[in-house]
Amino acid sequence: MLTNGNKENAGPAGDQLGRLPDELLLQVFEAVGRIARRDLCNVARVNKRCHRLSDAILYKSILFETPELHLTFSESLSRRPRRGSAIHEIKLAYPSSELSQLALDAPVHGSYLDPQRSDSLSRTLSIMSNLEKLDISVPDVLLRGIGTLFNGPFDLACLKTCSLFYQSANDAYWDLRENIHIFAHPTLETLTIRRAKLDERGFDHIERPHQTALKKLHLIECDINDDSLGDLLELPQALEEFVMTQAEEPEPELEESSDNVGDYILAAQSQAEFLKSITIDHPTLTGRKVLRMREFAALETLRLNWDYQLFGKSSKKPRLHSVGLPPVMETLEFFNELGSDAEVTDLLLATIEQKSIVARNWKTMVVVEGENGVSREIKNACKGAGLQLDIIGAMDEDSDDEDEKDEDEDEEDEDEEYEGDDSEDEDD
Repeated sequence: MLTNGNKENAGPAGDQLGRLPDELLLQVFEAVGRIARRDLCNVARVNKRCHRLSDAILYKSILFETPELHLTFSESLSRRPRRGSAIHEIKLAYPSSELSQLALDAPVHGSYLDPQRSDSLSRTLSIMSNLEKLDISVPDVLLRGIGTLFNGPFDLACLKTCSLFYQSANDAYWDLRENIHIFAHPTLETLTIRRAKLDERGFDHIERPHQTALKKLHLIECDINDDSLGDLLELPQALEEFVMTQAEEPEPELEESSDNVGDYILAAQSQAEFLKSITIDHPTLTGRKVLRMREFAALETLRLNWDYQLFGKSSKKPRLHSVGLPPVMETLEFFNELGSDAEVTDLLLATIEQKSIVARNWKTMVVVEGENGVSREIKNACKGAGLQLDIIGAMDEDSDDEDEKDEDEDEEDEDEEYEGDDSEDEDD
């Protein structure tokens, strides 16, 4: 027997699904949608309740592959505004399409943005009040309009993950200043920026935001000034992961970036208390001085290209200081082979041997095999210090054979010494 509270969702006597509460029915519809979205569209036609619950799934994730969809979709939202709040994830990807003027100038009902300063895409995004993930990969003609969306009142109050990439002519870097207010978003936790450039100017002091919830920042093949980056990294309340990558031969040439890896470590100094992982995969960066990272009290993983980025290249001046490794570091990884600088190699060996003093929690060092392999001195030093050495590209069988070979040689040496002792006794 149904209570009064369940009569609303009971449905006809033969409708068994109608007896389920909305929460369970939503899970059933999600399973149907994963198998075939067309079937879920058919389910939406059964009754008003099924239509409402199916919409929450059908509109949860949207992919725009052609700009002409802007007009159609914005008209659909004008007829049913609640669909805007049902969207949690949207991806915009126009690999080679040209935007039509009709799509850019389409009216969007319910958006606060001025049509003179924004396009229909940004105005459509502004009414998606529950949007959590935004992935943008569009031509740079939309750069300013979407930047206006970030610069206005935060209708995207639930946004947690954002990826920004604007396709520019001749594969040039797009100007991050047009979208810089994404760093001021209060709820954003993960931000990925691809092929952007930023000069030495950071936020203006007048518009400087308060602390944000940003946890992960990934700068992929960007041309970023280190001083501006330092300003931006002061905004997150507790950044935990920082990744910066660049090609081995950047195209076009970098204009704003520093050539010293130490400048970017210094830029991250404001987050030293919270950062758990730093990855700088930037082969063109050099290291003029050893890094000072003792203040990075929470850093567990450090990844760099070269050993001399950590220790600094050889110079005529004597080295008076050793490297300052993060106090709780557990993993140190180099993306390129070791041993290109003999003095640096000596410093690395000394650091490994003093592991118990300079980095007690250091458990793993990851290196690549390289053309000449990893030196026997490095292997022995890691073994003696109880440090696990993971060699990318090395065959396990080869390493086992080498260990067995070393053991055999040690046994042979011991046998020779024993035989020598016997012969001495016989002579006596």
